[in-house]
Amino acid sequence: MEFTFYKYQGTGNDFVIIDNRKEFFPKGNTELVAKICDRRFGVGADGLLLLENHSSVDFRMVYYNSDGNLSSMCGNGGRCISHFAKFLGIITEKTTFEAVDGLHEATVEKDWVSLKMNNVEKITVFENHTFLDTGSPHHVEMVMRLEDFDVFKNGSAIRNKTYGKEGANVNFVEQNDDAVFSVRTYERGVEDETLSCGTGVTAVALSMFETGKTSENKVLLKTPGGQLQVRFEKEGAGYKNVYLEGPATQVFKGIWK
Repeated sequence: MEFTFYKYQGTGNDFVIIDNRKEFFPKGNTELVAKICDRRFGVGADGLLLLENHSSVDFRMVYYNSDGNLSSMCGNGGRCISHFAKFLGIITEKTTFEAVDGLHEATVEKDWVSLKMNNVEKITVFENHTFLDTGSPHHVEMVMRLEDFDVFKNGSAIRNKTYGKEGANVNFVEQNDDAVFSVRTYERGVEDETLSCGTGVTAVALSMFETGKTSENKVLLKTPGGQLQVRFEKEGAGYKNVYLEGPATQVFKGIWK
C-alpha cells in the first residue's frame, strides 16, 4: 500500500500526519502504525495522526501512540494537525475539530498555533506530586537539578508501579522564575522521554498555580524541544479557558511504500 504522509513537529514532539478523508488507511493495523513510527525501520515519530472528515465540525483527529495503539488526547498533536488542516485548505485561521476527548478550537497564525484544551475540573494534590487529567492523565512532580535527572528510570518506575497497566504520563519540573518552569516528560505509549508533551506542560502550568508556585495565569514552559506557553482561568476548584500555545512546523512530505 502506497500513500503520502507528512512529518510535523511541535517543540520536538514529532508526528506522522496522514490525510485520511478518503478513509483508505487501515485503522486497525497497529503493527503498521508502530512500523511507521519506528525510528530505524520507519519514518520515526512519537505518534501518528489521521485527519478525517466530520459531519458538523472541520475535521476529526485520530491519534495513535508510537506503539501503534489508539491513545488519549495529544496537545502538540492537536496543534500540528490544526496547522496541517490550514495547509490542506480545510480551514483559514480558526478551526473546531473533534478529538478523542471532545471538541477543540484552535487558531493558526503562520507557524504559531493556539489550541483550546478541555476544562479541568479537579487537581488532586499529594505531598510530593499532583495528579490531573488534561485530556491525558498526568503525574506532576518537582525535582532538583532537572537537567541531570534520570527521567527514563524514574518516569518508567512511576508510570508502571504507581499507575499500573493503564499508566500515566510523568512530568518532572524545576522552577526557573515566577512563571517560568522547565519540564521533562516520560510518556506512556512512547515509553520513553519525549522532547515535549503538550498535555503535560498544560498539566504542569495548572499544577504550579494550584500549589501556589506561581500566581500568574500565563505560564512559560521550557521543554528540551522548545518553549510553550499555557494560559488559563481559575474557576472554583477547576480551570477553564485553558490554551496551549506554541510553534508547529511541517518538516517534510514523503511516500510510504
